Amino acid sequence: METAATRQATSLPPPRHIAIIMDGNGRWAAARGLPRIAGHRRGAEAARETVRGCIELGVEYLTLYVFSSENWKRPVEEVRELMGLLRRYLRRELDSLADAGVRLRVIGKRDGLDEDIRFLVSGAEARTGANRALTLTVALNYGGRAEIAAAARAIARGVEAGRIDPERIDTALFSAHLQTSGLPDPDLVIRTSGERRLSNFLLWQCAYSELVFTPVLWPDFDRASLEDAIGEFRARERRYGGASRSPARWSTIRPSSGATS
Repeated sequence: METAATRQATSLPPPRHIAIIMDGNGRWAAARGLPRIAGHRRGAEAARETVRGCIELGVEYLTLYVFSSENWKRPVEEVRELMGLLRRYLRRELDSLADAGVRLRVIGKRDGLDEDIRFLVSGAEARTGANRALTLTVALNYGGRAEIAAAARAIARGVEAGRIDPERIDTALFSAHLQTSGLPDPDLVIRTSGERRLSNFLLWQCAYSELVFTPVLWPDFDRASLEDAIGEFRARERRYGGASRSPARWSTIRPSSGATS
């Protein structure tokens, strides 16, 4: 039965920035007696559907955790297949992403990637740089702790060179030295497959993100799953450390200085 609260929640805008930890490809494949790469391939389809859904729902930013810096520990053959799948995605999906108005950004350590993948990434970013329908950020060979350490080193070098006054270092300046500079912090972080951890993903940026954990395996994540997660997000009141301001909704509350969402 639809209530006044339900109608109010569904009338709210979607989260501006959604970040997703895409988990469960291997378990999806194992449950069907298939090789792990089959789960990754179906996961690529789920990513395509999620991009389309975000555009249609009015989400401005989507960040996908594609390959962590720890994923190199996986079997060599699986890593090779994942990189091959990434190559095919960049080659085959670039036209459709560009036509849909998607801007592609990649964060993570590129020097650990093969030269041809770095070339494909740079070309895709250049081609889609002016698009505005959706900013799709792909976290590739990415680790949140390494990102924070790199930002600290860059600031330290700035202080040493006299470009940065240490007394003026604040959260906004630190955020500007992260790879996500220019992006708002995620409003909503979704993790699939029932796991309940961040796994070194956007550790600084997720300070005030709403977290939604779903048992749905990533290859099965569809438009309905996305809408369910957004619905749970809309039902929450975002206080950013302050006291409850009910009945005011989260859309009227903004984070303190240094946060960008």
